[in-house]
Amino acid sequence: MDTGGATAVGKNPKLRLSVPPSVCSPSCPPGFRKVTEEGQPTCCFQCILCPPGEISNHTDSIDCFKCPVWSWPSSWKDHCIPKTVDFLTYDEPLGATLAAVSIFFSIITMVILSLFVHSRKTPIVKANNRSLSYILLLSLTLCFLSSLAFIGYPTIKKCLLRQVAFGITFALCISCILAKTVMVVIAFHATKPNSDLRRWAGPELSYSIIIFCTLIQVLLCTFWLAFLPPFPEYIFHAQPGTIIVECNEGSHSAFWCMLGYLWLLASISFIVAFLARKLPDSFNEAKLITFSMLAFLSVWLSFVPAYLSTKGKYMVAMEIFSILCSSCALVSCIFFPKCYTVLFQPQKNSRRHLLDKGRG
Repeated sequence: MDTGGATAVGKNPKLRLSVPPSVCSPSCPPGFRKVTEEGQPTCCFQCILCPPGEISNHTDSIDCFKCPVWSWPSSWKDHCIPKTVDFLTYDEPLGATLAAVSIFFSIITMVILSLFVHSRKTPIVKANNRSLSYILLLSLTLCFLSSLAFIGYPTIKKCLLRQVAFGITFALCISCILAKTVMVVIAFHATKPNSDLRRWAGPELSYSIIIFCTLIQVLLCTFWLAFLPPFPEYIFHAQPGTIIVECNEGSHSAFWCMLGYLWLLASISFIVAFLARKLPDSFNEAKLITFSMLAFLSVWLSFVPAYLSTKGKYMVAMEIFSILCSSCALVSCIFFPKCYTVLFQPQKNSRRHLLDKGRG
């Protein structure tokens, strides 16, 4: 058998390079898969890019496969990389700004409380039921601070705490405003001769209103946590390459009932304050409460469509923004005018001035 020709080919590089390849298509790199061309020999194929969400990690792969739910294909689709976990954090500008605003206004509210305690014997503080003002300012501080529970990784404890803290603190706040409004009306009518409202003019009625109205919200939240509590939820397919971590409310009906109850309390306070807005000026806190409740209702009325149209951390940011705006509205409408009078118009903070306005 003559092997001289084969030996010559093996020893001669030029002859070896002229040998035709065994395939008619180049190899498919990672990130692609081989697809045989119809009507062509099996050695002829096309290289097709792996579909979205799949990879191939070796040369001439026949199939692509999906990454695990916690990972996502790289840009070359040749290996899996971890997905980005998305939630509202303190490290990003949005979360840091909301947290800073919350802390800032809680400090402002505590400063106002200190001013009221320091000026507790002045007529303007005494005329507007100072004990209820103290409770209201403390509850507003808690309202501002409750927004911090919405920022950060949604753990089980945080999901259970945040909506309940928001609902109960705001119920306490609006209950105080309702009690203040009712006491303004009773205090005015109790001054009339032979009035039957004199026996209701004491602080027991105002405290009863606060306890009763807040207790209803506490019971609503207790049933919510007992039967369908909120829990952390991982959403894998809402955005490519991103895992959205959020708190599932457990029962959307319970959430809207809690929010609806706050809206009901605010509506009652608004109606009572609106009807009492023309009382003498010495008891004119009803006007301030009317504006504050109007602002509160406007914020939460606009919150509903905005909340339903957003997703992920922006939905959380929208709720925090509504909490801060409504709390700021209550502080500014009810307390800023009084603080201005106490600090910059001390001549108006006198019994004679209040009595003259009341007679006018």
